[in-house]
Amino acid sequence: MYTAAPPVRRSTGRRGLRGERSSAARRTHAGFTYIGLLIIVALMGIASAALGTLWSVSAKREKETELLFVGHQYRLAIARYRAAGGGGTAFPLDLRDLVDDERGAVLRHHLRKLYNDPITGRNDWELIRTQDGQIIGIASSSHAIPMKQDNFDPDDDAFKDAQCYCDWKFVFAPRRFGVVRKTANQ
Repeated sequence: MYTAAPPVRRSTGRRGLRGERSSAARRTHAGFTYIGLLIIVALMGIASAALGTLWSVSAKREKETELLFVGHQYRLAIARYRAAGGGGTAFPLDLRDLVDDERGAVLRHHLRKLYNDPITGRNDWELIRTQDGQIIGIASSSHAIPMKQDNFDPDDDAFKDAQCYCDWKFVFAPRRFGVVRKTANQ
């Protein structure tokens, strides 16, 4: 008996007779994969940029907090130096005098160490001096614009709306620390 050969199917472009994908189908899937990878890479780039910006803002706020802490330490050390008296000048002539105060019989330490400016990373403070050269305060030497513009402690109210970190002047003011000069009438 004579049997006819099975009819030959024409390929639709998806699979051949043996279940294999045709080259056109492979190219189509490869194109979608490539586009998908490009989209993923673009999204990762955007996420990295956002994370970098967030990290930068966080680092700047941390440096500002550290500057406030260090500035307060210097201000308190100057107050302690003045209160210790011991002869000599009322205020230090050099920042190292705050670490080793040799004016009296006993060596005093008003600061544990000299701190670097957290904004610049160097010990390049602007020194605020009296007319006769005594140090009454410090300020950062950075001219960068601070992020913190408000909500300062009462002792730092003058920092509000500062145009640069160099405007944050940590100056010892005797009235703030309970030191009042007595006049002849009192």
